[in-house]
Amino acid sequence: MASLYFTYSAMNAGKSTSLLQVAHNYEERGQHVLLLTPAIDDRAGSGKIASRLGIDRDALAFSKSTDLAALIAARLQQTEIDCVLIDEAQFLSPKQVWQLTDVVDNLGVPVMCYGIRSDAFGEAFPGSAVLLAVADKVQEMKTICYCGRKATMNLRIDAEGNAVKAGDQIAIGGNDRYISCCRKHWKEKLGR
Repeated sequence: MASLYFTYSAMNAGKSTSLLQVAHNYEERGQHVLLLTPAIDDRAGSGKIASRLGIDRDALAFSKSTDLAALIAARLQQTEIDCVLIDEAQFLSPKQVWQLTDVVDNLGVPVMCYGIRSDAFGEAFPGSAVLLAVADKVQEMKTICYCGRKATMNLRIDAEGNAVKAGDQIAIGGNDRYISCCRKHWKEKLGR
């Protein structure tokens, strides 16, 4: 029976690496995966899922307006899909998350989403909030703060390493723009 999975963590926990490993495991057993990534995150290039460990794969880029259920159904007409893997799932719209429930419930294809749950200001990403509410299975990947505690927050920093205290919810970046930290140190850096 197909399920909708959401694996979340703070940044730098290895979500993309884990996704790529899952894809490899499926393919090693002769099964077919569909890799999806939001077009907004083009740090590794458009339509690429990349790990900080240096591995990457081509993926199909989608936008906020993409009907994911229709896209996946159309692909199923052309080729077998045993699993859909989605990187940076926080950028899904709530509507797209519900479309993914249709993929699972009506098409019988498992969907595994990987992303962060909250932004640099402690607010839930809309897509992540819906995934947390409706996913069949939710799993946290752990990473650590510089103090050694479990990191649960994403701190946005400027070029000098200072905390950015306000701004847009979405600011694409990696280690150059974000630090994973525990809630205590996140609050200290933001002056909360």
